[in-house]
Amino acid sequence: MGKFVIKETKTGVKFDLKAGNGEIIANSEIYSSEAACRNGIQSVMTNAPIANLEDQTVEGFEEQKHPKFEVYVDKAGEFRFRLKAKNGEIIATGEGYKAKASCLNGIESVRKNAPDAPIEKAE
Repeated sequence: MGKFVIKETKTGVKFDLKAGNGEIIANSEIYSSEAACRNGIQSVMTNAPIANLEDQTVEGFEEQKHPKFEVYVDKAGEFRFRLKAKNGEIIATGEGYKAKASCLNGIESVRKNAPDAPIEKAE
C-alpha cells in the first residue's frame, strides 16, 4: 500500500506519494504551510481516482475536463504526467519516464494508491 510523506524543505513543505515498494510515484509543489500541504494531499486523494486522461503526446489530442492527468513529453524527451484539480491547479507531478507505457503505469499507481494512502511526516 502507498503512503503520502510530508517533508520540510528550505522554502516550505511538500509531499511525496510513495508506492508500496517505497518508490516515489508523484510529488507536489512547495507549500507555505503543512496545512496547505495536507489540503493538497486531500485534493490528490479526491481527484486522482476520477481524473480524466489527456494524452498530449498524440497529435490532435482531445482536451479533457478537469480534474485530469496530462501526459506530455518534457524538454529531455521523457514522458511525464501532472495531475490537475477541478480548478486547473497542478496538484501532483510524476518523474520522467523513458517509455510512455511506464508513465501510464505511474498514473495507474497514483489512482490506486492515493485514495486510501496514510499520511506521515518524514523524520
